[in-house]
Amino acid sequence: MARDITILTEADLRAVVKLDLATIDTVERAFAALAGGQVIMPPILSMAIPEAHGEVDVKTAYIPGFDGFAIKVSPGFFDNPKLGIPSLNGLMILFSATTGLVDAVCLDNGYLTDIRTAAAGAVAARHMAPSVVHTAGVMGTGVQARLQIEAAHLVRPFERVLVWGRNSEAAEQAASDISATLGIEARAESDPARLVAQSQLVITTTPSKTPILMGDWLHPGLHITAMGSDQSGKNEIDPHVLAAVDAYVCDRVSQCETLGELRSAIAAGTWTRGAPPELGAVVDGSVVARKTDGDITLCDLTGTGAQDTAIATVAYAQCRAAGMGTAVRT
Repeated sequence: MARDITILTEADLRAVVKLDLATIDTVERAFAALAGGQVIMPPILSMAIPEAHGEVDVKTAYIPGFDGFAIKVSPGFFDNPKLGIPSLNGLMILFSATTGLVDAVCLDNGYLTDIRTAAAGAVAARHMAPSVVHTAGVMGTGVQARLQIEAAHLVRPFERVLVWGRNSEAAEQAASDISATLGIEARAESDPARLVAQSQLVITTTPSKTPILMGDWLHPGLHITAMGSDQSGKNEIDPHVLAAVDAYVCDRVSQCETLGELRSAIAAGTWTRGAPPELGAVVDGSVVARKTDGDITLCDLTGTGAQDTAIATVAYAQCRAAGMGTAVRT
């Protein structure tokens, strides 16, 4: 029996799917669903390709109440910018949650992953950052550095951004882009310790394998969102930080134990508190991460298949409503 599959290009998706409060709310729903215990989400299939400074992740999840489920393939090849091409790309395949048939193929080149990752950072900031943020700092100079700050600004409208990167020219360019996008002050900061000292919200967005944020830089009223560590060899946060903060929260404990900052803290022997809470429990109110504005909090984001299913399902519905995409008869 012939049927149509919708092919959605990056251009289609960019025209319809935006990094806005509605998208943040969609990703927040996915975290709340995870906390409910009804989501089926297998472990990430992850493969490193060290010869090319690359990696490939495959993620998926079924969320009750969503019309579809996505399987996402996400390569990251971090030497690509030297060739003038993006470091991240990939695609999502959306299946009907009722029949298992393919509804759509999202040839997004990583755009949906970028958007849902930034939205997850905003969910963390919404529920864990101080109620008032004057200065936000971002460590890293790539696409996520820009998008994470843009998303965080939607839920904590700060007045200033500081950007640190190992490449000073890239940091200057990222600061210039952020300032132009948000219409606020943004500047490069050469000293990462000074960036942390001046910020109430810090987001780390690098593929670093050695810590870039140290334990003796912490100060009252600081929230950190660490989203760069999503492979077993990565580590952005000094392992002592996890034991020092008032609240440490994972997007998924089982993932953070093997891929995130929790893995490094366990290996270093600095984490002895048992299983930390997950972001979904903070979202649904069963866990209070920040009890006072003076608390120091940390959210460890490795990226979940639930986020991919949420963003792909909503993107497909929005594109259909807008008449976007190309139907292919199979």
